[in-house]
Amino acid sequence: MFSIRVFTLLEKTLLGSPVQFIWQKTLGNFLAVTGADHTVKIFDRHGQKRNEINLPSNCVAMDWDKDGDTLAIIADKCSTIYLWDANTNKTSQVDSGMRDPMSFLLWSKVGALLAVGTTKGNLLIYNRQTSRKIPVLGKHTKRITCGCWNTENLLALGSEDKMITISNQEGDTVRQTSVRSDPSDMQFSVMKTDERISTKESTVSVVVGKKTLFLFNLNDPDNPIDLEFQQRYGNIVTYRWYGDGYIMIGFSRGCFVVISTHIREIGQEIFQARNHKDNLTSIAISQSLNKAASCGDNCIKIHDLSELKEMYAIINLDDENKGLDQLAWTDDGQLLAVSTQRGSLHVFLTKLPVLGDACGTRIAYLTSLLEVTVANHVEAELPITVSVEVEPNFVAVGLYHLAVGMNNRAWFYILGENSVKKLKDMEYLGTVTSIYLNSDYAAALFEGKVQLHMIEGEGLDAQEERETRLFPAMDDKCRILCHALTGDFLIYGTDTGVIHYFYIEDWQYMNEYRHPVSVRKIFPDPNGTRLVFIDDKSDGFVYCPVNDGVHEIPNFPPTIKGILWENWPIDKGVFAACDDDKVYTYVFHKDTIQGSKVILAGGTKVPFSHKPLLLYNGELTCQTQSGKTNNIYLSTHSFLGIVKDTGFNELKQILTQTLMLKRFSEAWEVCKLLNDQSGWNELARACLHHMELEFAIRVYRTIGNVGMVMSLEQIKGIEDHNLLAGHLAMFTNDFNLAQDLYLASTCPVAALEMRRDLQHWDSALQLAKRLAPDQIPFISKEYAMQLEFTGDYVNALAHYEKGITKDNKEHDEACLAGVAQMSIRMGDIRRGVNQAIKHPSRLLKRDCGAILESMKQFSEAAQLYEKGQYYDKAASVYIRCKNWAKVGELLPCVSSPKIHLQYAKAKEADGRYKEAVVAYENAKQWDNVIRLYLDHLNNPEKAVSIVRETQSLDGAKMVARFFLQLGDYGSAIQFLVMSKCNNEAFTLAQQHNKMEIYADIIGSENTTNEDYQSIALYFEGEKKHFQAGKFFLLCGQYARALKHFLKSPTTEDNMAIEMAIETVGQAKDEALTNQLIDYLMGESDGMPKDAKYLFRLYMALKQYREAARTAIIIAREEQSAGNYRNAHDVLFSMYSELKTQKIKIPSEMATNLMILHSYILVKTHVKRGDHMKGARMLIRVANNISKFPSHIVPILTSTVIECHRAGLKNSAFSFAAMLMRPEYRNKIDLKYKKKIEAMVRRPDTSEAEEPTTPCPYCEFLLPECELLCPGCKNSLPYCIATGRHMVKNDWTACPNCDFPALHSEFKNVLQSENICPMCSERVSIVHLKKIADCTPYLSPEEMEQ
Repeated sequence: MFSIRVFTLLEKTLLGSPVQFIWQKTLGNFLAVTGADHTVKIFDRHGQKRNEINLPSNCVAMDWDKDGDTLAIIADKCSTIYLWDANTNKTSQVDSGMRDPMSFLLWSKVGALLAVGTTKGNLLIYNRQTSRKIPVLGKHTKRITCGCWNTENLLALGSEDKMITISNQEGDTVRQTSVRSDPSDMQFSVMKTDERISTKESTVSVVVGKKTLFLFNLNDPDNPIDLEFQQRYGNIVTYRWYGDGYIMIGFSRGCFVVISTHIREIGQEIFQARNHKDNLTSIAISQSLNKAASCGDNCIKIHDLSELKEMYAIINLDDENKGLDQLAWTDDGQLLAVSTQRGSLHVFLTKLPVLGDACGTRIAYLTSLLEVTVANHVEAELPITVSVEVEPNFVAVGLYHLAVGMNNRAWFYILGENSVKKLKDMEYLGTVTSIYLNSDYAAALFEGKVQLHMIEGEGLDAQEERETRLFPAMDDKCRILCHALTGDFLIYGTDTGVIHYFYIEDWQYMNEYRHPVSVRKIFPDPNGTRLVFIDDKSDGFVYCPVNDGVHEIPNFPPTIKGILWENWPIDKGVFAACDDDKVYTYVFHKDTIQGSKVILAGGTKVPFSHKPLLLYNGELTCQTQSGKTNNIYLSTHSFLGIVKDTGFNELKQILTQTLMLKRFSEAWEVCKLLNDQSGWNELARACLHHMELEFAIRVYRTIGNVGMVMSLEQIKGIEDHNLLAGHLAMFTNDFNLAQDLYLASTCPVAALEMRRDLQHWDSALQLAKRLAPDQIPFISKEYAMQLEFTGDYVNALAHYEKGITKDNKEHDEACLAGVAQMSIRMGDIRRGVNQAIKHPSRLLKRDCGAILESMKQFSEAAQLYEKGQYYDKAASVYIRCKNWAKVGELLPCVSSPKIHLQYAKAKEADGRYKEAVVAYENAKQWDNVIRLYLDHLNNPEKAVSIVRETQSLDGAKMVARFFLQLGDYGSAIQFLVMSKCNNEAFTLAQQHNKMEIYADIIGSENTTNEDYQSIALYFEGEKKHFQAGKFFLLCGQYARALKHFLKSPTTEDNMAIEMAIETVGQAKDEALTNQLIDYLMGESDGMPKDAKYLFRLYMALKQYREAARTAIIIAREEQSAGNYRNAHDVLFSMYSELKTQKIKIPSEMATNLMILHSYILVKTHVKRGDHMKGARMLIRVANNISKFPSHIVPILTSTVIECHRAGLKNSAFSFAAMLMRPEYRNKIDLKYKKKIEAMVRRPDTSEAEEPTTPCPYCEFLLPECELLCPGCKNSLPYCIATGRHMVKNDWTACPNCDFPALHSEFKNVLQSENICPMCSERVSIVHLKKIADCTPYLSPEEMEQ
């Protein structure tokens, strides 16, 4: 910015050095310059020469008055003062009346006084207004060289006579002081005191002898301050006061130093910098820019006064090889002039007027004093620069036009795509304050009026009246203070507080709003449907012309200069309020459940001297003093730059921002990043608040809140805005707001429903009076229930009474119940009890009874309990009243043992033991029952039966004691054991020789090893070996147990051997096993024992193979003895055991079992009359007749008879022939002998073929009773019901022993007797299941081949 050179005056123009120049004060529009050519030239700020004043000799001094209206000039060796008027561009002359040449000239800071000093020390004070001249002769004795005025019109002068005088405006000397050397560069300022309180300009500062700075305080003339500086700095060139009593001093060797005049800091260098290498010629300070500049060598260096250490800018003038000279700023800081040693002068632009405007997303702004740039960064259009004719005071941009102007004139330009064409210029009837454009019209505000006119006014005649119009109308006496122009409307605000909308298309007023105070500024949004206005009290409001709604803007700072509406189409309600250093983001929420409102979203700091022009999607385009634009992102829109690794807390803040701005899609993305339930809930609540139902449903669906989704789906279609908002307010728990909204809606009864659901009964009753009087009784009842719950019985009773309708039975019963309970609570017991008795409800009687009981009203309470059939409670209360008669009446209905116990105790105390016993029994107090039977009722049998039944320990003790008294030691021992008093029982048994009884009893109880051992030792001492062995076995002493069992005398049942086998089985001790085997084999006493014991031993030891061999031997012996069933059972049990242990079954065992089973089946078949099956089984047995040696003849006889019956003549003949052998013939039963002999004599060999069925292994057809398949050579499984071989498709098995059977045949057998022929266990026909897959039964490896 600082490098923009506005113009340069070369030495040719000024004709030599040194060059003097001075800017016009205040305005800075003119620059007076003089060189060595006896003229003063006056240039405007663009470098155009406006005037030239010829002087008789070189100019000595010149100065502008305080307002910049008059330039005073004095020339060498001339007594005339030249005055040039800036307003009229005319020069006048004033004769000073001084004889000697003039050397000094200065205008007053506050008045129209001009001081002129001469070379001989005389002074003239000239009043420009009155033309009065005051000559003061002899003010000094030598040339007056410097001076200054202060704000009280005191004049300080310095002279070559080394004196400083202070004079008043009349020329009288009021103070004077001498200095050590020649004074120069005199200035008045405020020196800070200890308190740093700002006083009047009372300090004169002056450079003395170019080495020291002399400070002379008028209030303390005796103590002047002389400040000396380091010699290496060189001479003092110049200095400037600034800020809070600071002085900046420039030194000839290129340094500049800052010192403070505060008395405690005086003489200290606050800052020092070597800005220039060789020399420094001048310094300048601009208070408006807050900048300081120094020049020297061939460059200018600029510092910011608030940050002196940093260089703000450097201007290099490389072509100025002789170096620079003087430096001066205009008062407004816009222009900086520098003169050079060779006699030229340069003017630089240091601050631009910040002028700019926006229309939509297009902006126009000043980029130089005579250049405007039009740009549209959003639409990515190339910027267009427009050169304008004047330095504008205002700029306006429209869709196709640009307007710039100053005072009462405006120039209009047409903006083409790449070119700009000047359209016209226009003069208005007053100085234009502001101007706005749309596509066709311009509206200019001047002196309280607005002129609306067409920009390109060559319209048709029919539209002539539409070409221009002045507002307000003649008869309207208001003044317009602000205006705006949108595409359709001219809007303006007046000092009477009225905002008018003028519709351009219809050329008439559309709308007006009246505000209590005057409207200072208005800012419509791009469509004109919303408008922000600021009133005279600096309050801000949003106005909606559609519904005339006005909403105050909260926290609205009074310093706000302007408003920018968001131009991004989605963010319609967002606007930014700007002041000098901050931008506040506001959001206008049109549709919320609380109605329309404005909220403050946040604030953003704006850099110094940035003027916001345009707001687009949170990006603020600002114009700077340097004629450029700068983009700032609003802090409220930081979510636009969100990155994935943003922190949790930052994301929470961003979520809050997005929700404030109603940016729900962005909020959705933030919630996804947050992945936090509370974030989703916040988003959902915001959607409800803004009545965004679809989005709310989407959010609630995402977080799985089914209830809310269903509720929102139900209300989605409601068109009544208030009703919908009411529902949403209720969902967000704002019930008062919901009520107001419901009442304002088409369905006010919803408010009542809500209050009822919330149990806000007071409010519900109030609403019901208005909306639904028929609901009052029902609400009263509910309210009464709540009051009862909180203990407010008086009001509860009143509301229960109000609730009675007389036509709703169920409801009235509830109310009457309430009346009854409340009456009792209030002390009106009679009324309450009567109501409760009359009432049909049992529960009410119970509740009222409970209340009365708590109030110690026992008789009434018991009465109600009894009426309500709560007999236990009634009896309990009667007991408290000691009303035993009533208790006795109620006892049959009472179930509580506690009451029976209380009654029993009472009866026992009265000596009525029979009644007491019954009551104790009902109370299940068995000890007391036993006690009474033994002590009072003398019925020990009953006592004993109760003890046996209940297993009561205390009871058993009592009975034992009773029997002990009677001397019945056996019974006493039994009951002592029952009562777990084993030691007493043992002692008793010992004393009275009843150990067998004790042993029997204790053997059936869960007893400790010590008890068993003590009994065993007792029997050992008594030489009772069997009992001793039994108890040694119980306590785990197996060797001693076996010893005693083997010593026991043999009995019929051989119990001792059985017990010995059990002992060895449990002991699993080889030595003991061998000892028992020796005993069984007879090796110890030469008497071998029955083989079955050996079998049992092997089974107890789980030695199944040995057991199997033993079993076969036993079975063989049993068979030989004719005990076929025994033999069958031995083999079957062994077979089952081996199968369980998964041990292969010996084939001999399997075959023997099959033959024995076939024999056993014969009886079953014959009994059922099935002679064919019987005959077939007998044939199988007869074929193995050697296995039945004791019954050969009877079995063969039976075979012949059954074969004959079954028609198997040939088989009958062959077995009959066998019977005719000499060894059998005489043994045949005489009954059958003749028949058999006849059969043999007349043989009949006819016989039907045996039916065939398939082999279950290989499907080979073989006779059904054949058990060896000729096809596959397998032994076939046989049916335990018929003895035939099994068939695959008719397979079942016994549920107990798992032996196979033909399903159809087994069912038939079970119908006559439900016992399995193999295992003799009961089998229900229901449990019989047909087996589809018989593979497990066909595994041949089970059999030993």
